[in-house]
Amino acid sequence: MKIKVDQNRCASSGRCVFYSGEVFDQDPDTGQVMLVNASPPPELQQAAREAALNCPAAAIEIEE
Repeated sequence: MKIKVDQNRCASSGRCVFYSGEVFDQDPDTGQVMLVNASPPPELQQAAREAALNCPAAAIEIEE
């Protein structure tokens, strides 16, 4: 799995961090998504998928 984020699309909702705080974080100044782990281990992959599915701005792209 490889994850990419588009900070220009990010709506700063924080859902990504809610679903997968080990993979995503938010910039403390802007609230935009920050990618902590672009290639998460298997035990974090399902949570990363949930974060992508629940991103209101579709700012998270996952390549399997």
